Amino acid sequence: MIDAPALPVLNSKTTLRIAVGAMFFMAGLSFSSWASRIATVQQTMGLSDAALGAVLFSLPVGLMCSLPFSGWIITKIGSRRLLISALLVYAIALVTLGLAQNTFQLIICLICFGFSSNAVNIAVNTQAVATEKIYKRPILASFHGLWSLAGFTGGGIGSLMIAHNISPLYHFLLMLVVIAAGVAIAARYLEDDKVASAGPVFVMPDKSLIKLGVIAFCSMICEGAMFDWSVIYFKKIVLAPATMVGIGFTAFMFTMAIGRFVADAFAHKFGLKRTLQVSGLLTATGLTIAVVFPYIYTAIIGFLLVGAGVSSVVPMVYSAAGKSKTMLPGVALAAVSTIGFLGFFVGPPVIGFIAGVATLRASFVLIALMGLLVTIVSTKAKIES
Repeated sequence: MIDAPALPVLNSKTTLRIAVGAMFFMAGLSFSSWASRIATVQQTMGLSDAALGAVLFSLPVGLMCSLPFSGWIITKIGSRRLLISALLVYAIALVTLGLAQNTFQLIICLICFGFSSNAVNIAVNTQAVATEKIYKRPILASFHGLWSLAGFTGGGIGSLMIAHNISPLYHFLLMLVVIAAGVAIAARYLEDDKVASAGPVFVMPDKSLIKLGVIAFCSMICEGAMFDWSVIYFKKIVLAPATMVGIGFTAFMFTMAIGRFVADAFAHKFGLKRTLQVSGLLTATGLTIAVVFPYIYTAIIGFLLVGAGVSSVVPMVYSAAGKSKTMLPGVALAAVSTIGFLGFFVGPPVIGFIAGVATLRASFVLIALMGLLVTIVSTKAKIES
C-alpha cells in the first residue's frame, strides 16, 4: 500500500502572515459593513446631507479620544492583545449602530465605533510592520489589500442585504459572528510583543513623521469620501438607477484592492516618492473626471482611478513610520495613523457641510485638491525608499 503524500506544513513566518492578513480582513469587513448601509440609515432617520455630515463627525471624535489611550495601552499590553480585544469591541460597536433608534443614540454609537477603529488600526499595523521586518522585504501593502478586499466583500454583502430588505441590525449581527470566528482562529498565531520598557510613550513626532501624517491625511480624506459618499454621489449627482447606485463604490474598492496587491513591487522598482506622486495624480484625475463628467460610465472610470490612486499611500506611509528611529514602532504608527485617520473621518462630515451649503459636486472638488496635495507634499518632502 502506497502512503498518500503528506500535506505541506506552513512555517511560522507564513502562518504569522496569514493570521495578520486575516485580522486586516476582519477589520475591513467591519467598517465596510457600516459604510454599505449609511444611505439606508440616512433614509431611515430622515437625515439631510448636512445632518448626515454632522452625525458622521462623531467618528473623528471617537478617534481623537482613542489616540492617547491606544498610544499608551499598546506599550503596556502589546499589539497582539490590543488587536484581539479592540477588534471584538469594533464588531460589537458595529451592532450597536444597527440598534440605534434616533440621532443621539447613533452619535454615541459612532463615537464608540471610531474609538475602537483607531485602536484596531494601530494594533494591526504594528503587527504588520513586525511581520514585514521578519520577511525583510515590502509586504505591508498586501495586508492593506486584504483590508480593501474585505471592503469589496462587505460592500457586496451590504448590497445583497439591501436588495433583500434585511435591516442593518440583522446584517451587522451576522458580521459580528463572522468577525468573532475569524478572530478566534487567527489570534493564537499573532506575534506577542509586550514593549512596556522599550522607551518613552509620549514623544513629539519629528518632522519626517509629521510629513508622513500629512500625506496620509490628504489621501484618507479622499478614501473616506469614497466610503461614505460614493453611493450618495451616484444616487443624487450621477442619477444612476437604484440597481447601480453602489457600482461606484464597488469600482473604487476593486481598484484599491488590486492596487495594494501590486504596490509593494511598484514601490520596490520606482521608489516610495515616485509611488506617492503617481498616487496623488491618479486620485486628483479620477475625482476631476467624476465631477466634470457626472455620468454613469465616466464616473465609474473616475472612481476606478481614485481607487488606484489611494491604494498605496497609506501602507507606504505606515511602512516608513514603522521604521522610525526616534519612536517605538507602535507609538510612531499611532501618531501617523491618527493624523491620517483624522482625514478619513473628518473628510466625510466636511463634505456633508459643503454639500448642504453648496452642492455635493462642489464638495468633491475639495477632495480632488486633497489628492493633488498628496503629490505636492510628497515631492517637497524628503522621503527615502
